[in-house]
Amino acid sequence: MLTFIGITLVVIGVATFILKKVYTSNTKFNIPNTKRSFQIIVLGVFIAILNGMFFYADAGTAYAVQYVTGGDKMITTQGLKLKWWGRIIPLSYETSIKDIIVDNNNELPKNAQGIYNRKAQKWEFSDAIKAEISTSVIVGVNINDEEVFLNMADRNKSESKLIFGRVLPNIDAAIKNTCKLMDAQDYISGQASDFDRYFRDQLENGMYQVEQYYEAENSNEIVGDTTTVRKINVGKSSKQKKFRIKRRSDGNIIRDNTNSLKQYGLKIYQAQVTGIDWETSFDERLDLQKNEVAQTQLEKQQAEREYYRAKKEVAKGESEKAKERARLEKIQIQQTIEAETAAKVAGFNLIMEKKQYEVEQFKAKSKKVAADAQYYENAKLVSAGLTPQEKAEWEYKTAVGVAQQIKELNLPSTYISGSKEGSNNNLLQSLIGADIAKGLMSKKK
Repeated sequence: MLTFIGITLVVIGVATFILKKVYTSNTKFNIPNTKRSFQIIVLGVFIAILNGMFFYADAGTAYAVQYVTGGDKMITTQGLKLKWWGRIIPLSYETSIKDIIVDNNNELPKNAQGIYNRKAQKWEFSDAIKAEISTSVIVGVNINDEEVFLNMADRNKSESKLIFGRVLPNIDAAIKNTCKLMDAQDYISGQASDFDRYFRDQLENGMYQVEQYYEAENSNEIVGDTTTVRKINVGKSSKQKKFRIKRRSDGNIIRDNTNSLKQYGLKIYQAQVTGIDWETSFDERLDLQKNEVAQTQLEKQQAEREYYRAKKEVAKGESEKAKERARLEKIQIQQTIEAETAAKVAGFNLIMEKKQYEVEQFKAKSKKVAADAQYYENAKLVSAGLTPQEKAEWEYKTAVGVAQQIKELNLPSTYISGSKEGSNNNLLQSLIGADIAKGLMSKKK
């Protein structure tokens, strides 16, 4: 802007100087004199020179300043800076690059400083399915190493050349290689994250070198479980050409680093696929596949429901068996405890009877000992001789006892003794004598 103003003032000053020379005698025009024209020219030159001496550095932008003397410098802070009529190359700290899928109703957003948009391209996957792929990549410059930054700015001259000449070709190569390594069916079957990982890895570390190989299709499949195995022949096998990452003998990936972004000091902050628009034939196939998957899932859920229902019935039967077993075991335990209790009671009773028997034996022995002692005492008394009084008392007790026994007998009123009749008195005397004799005999024993 200042340059334009300065040049304009220089042109005005030169024009007034010429007009003054042409119309020196004409007083109709109020033309400044030669001195004033020279002042205007000097002011214009000064303003034009002033514009080349300074520039304003915006925030979020790094500048490579190339001086007329041949030196250069990196400026990363904002504000008014000196450039000494040198050249400045502005580069954004972070640059957003997007491939956008544009249909007939939408327009592609315009580019600006640090923002570059382009229409998404069609790419072919390994199984020959084509699709438009939209991506979002954010690239950042290295402002921590001044030498690397100035070298990149000197080689690319501008941000647009860096993006269109370096970054976008690398993005295209990374997408192409990643599509070679994957089938469209694999992408929609859960390998979308692998696609993003391959894509970013190649942008950061260099492009993969890929190689062809042939994979057998329609191979025989073995299905079954641990008890039953069946081999299914699915027809004649064929081979499909595929690509894979080329590796060294130690397993490391072989890369093509001839056009890597690392050599320019660029860093990838984001690299991912934001959308895919498949070709129409594949969309139709996907719809059929979704219906088949939904039907398969429904049948699988029904089979699982029947399986768990059978499991439930088995579990219910096992529960009832366990319940019945517990009931019978409880009865068995009760009966066992009762039998054990009865056996223990019988054992205790046997021990008690045995003890009682032993007690009775000891009692009998005690009585026998007491009787023997009494007998011994009586025998001693008899052998020692009784006093008339003791003998009379003893005969009295004996007679009373015999009489009591005779009283309880039912004797006949008459008995025959020899050839003469006798009375009951003689019989009584005979019985008393017999009882006394019996008592004496028992004591002697």
